[in-house]
Amino acid sequence: MDTRAKFKQYGMDQPQLLPPSLDELIPEKHIVRVINELIDQLDLEAIESSYKGGGTSSYAPRMLLKLIVYAYTQKNYSGRQVAKLIRENIHYMWLSGGNRPDFRTINRFRSERLKGKIQGVFTEVLEKLIEGGYVKLEHYFLDGTKIEANANRYSFVWKKSTHNRRKQLEQKVSELFEKIEQLQAAEDAEYGDEDLEELGGDKGLDSEALQELAKRLDQILANDPEPKEAREDKKAKKLIEDELLPRLIKYEQYEAMLGDRNSCSKTDADATFMQMKEDHMRNRSLKAGYNVQVGTEGQYIVGFSVHQNASDNVTLRAHLEQLKNNLKRLPATWVADAGYGNEENYVFLESEGVEAYLKYPGFDREKQ
Repeated sequence: MDTRAKFKQYGMDQPQLLPPSLDELIPEKHIVRVINELIDQLDLEAIESSYKGGGTSSYAPRMLLKLIVYAYTQKNYSGRQVAKLIRENIHYMWLSGGNRPDFRTINRFRSERLKGKIQGVFTEVLEKLIEGGYVKLEHYFLDGTKIEANANRYSFVWKKSTHNRRKQLEQKVSELFEKIEQLQAAEDAEYGDEDLEELGGDKGLDSEALQELAKRLDQILANDPEPKEAREDKKAKKLIEDELLPRLIKYEQYEAMLGDRNSCSKTDADATFMQMKEDHMRNRSLKAGYNVQVGTEGQYIVGFSVHQNASDNVTLRAHLEQLKNNLKRLPATWVADAGYGNEENYVFLESEGVEAYLKYPGFDREKQ
C-alpha cells in the first residue's frame, strides 16, 4: 500500500522560496508582544546615557531590557539560559531582532546598567499596564519566597556568637590593662580609682581605645623605664597590635554588617541565613538568602520587595509602603495566606483603607 496517501508530505530538505517571518509565527495577543509594545513606550534615557560610546558598538539597551523582562515573566532568571533561548526560541529571537548577546553581556547589563534603575523601569511598565487596562489594582495577591544568595553556605556570622567572642576579648584586654596599671603604678596619682580613660569607663571597648593604648605604651617605652617593665610593655604592645586589635576590628565589622539581624554572610553582607522553601520539609541546613515578596493581579507582577527577615508577617508593611510610594495608590483588596495574619498587619491595612483577606495562624484548626 502506498503510504503517501496516509501521511502528510514530510521532507526536512524541502527548500523554501522565501524564509518564514518570525512575526507571522507569534500569536497576535501573545505576552511577548505586550512586553515589546510596553518597553517601546518607555523613556530609557537614564540607561542609555550610562554608555560612553567609542570603540565597538554596544547592544541596544531597549533590546536587552525586552529580553530580560520577558525572560522574568517566563521564570527564566539565568543569563546563560536566556542566551541559549535567544538561539532556540522564536519569541526571544523575535525580541532580539537577530542579535545574539551572550550571557556575559546579559548579566553585565542587568548588574551594571540596571543597577539602581530596575525599580523605576518596573514602575513605568506597570503604569503602562494600568493605562492599557491589563491591571486594574482591584485584587492584589501577595506571597513570599526565599531566594538563595550567591554566598558560601559556610560563611556564617552569628550575632550571638560575635557578641560572646567580643566579650571574651574585652575580658582579656581588661586583664591586660590591669597588668599594665600594676606595672605603671605612677599613673595612680593621675587616675586614682578610675579605670584608664582609653577604656571609656563603663562604655566598653572599641578598636579606637585599643589603638590609643598602643600609643600610650609607645610613650611609656620612650621614657626608658626599668628593663623588666620595658620587656612587659613591649610584650603588651605586640599582643595588642598583632592579635587583639585585628580581632576587635573584625568583630566590629561583623556587628556593623549584622545591624538588627541575628545572622549574615561574610561573602554577601546583605544576605541573611534562613531556611529555603524547597528545603523546609527535608530539615536541610540554613542558607544565605533573601525573602522576596511578590504581589500579582491577573498573572501580572504588580509589586515586589526584597527583605532580610525570613518571616513574612513582618514584611507586609514595608512591602505595602514601597508599593504605595511607586504607584501613589494601593490595590483595593489584598489577599494573602496565614503567614501574614497578625494584629499589627490587620490594624495597619485598616488604617490604609485596604480591604484585607488574611487568615491568621490557627484559623483552619479553629474552624475544624
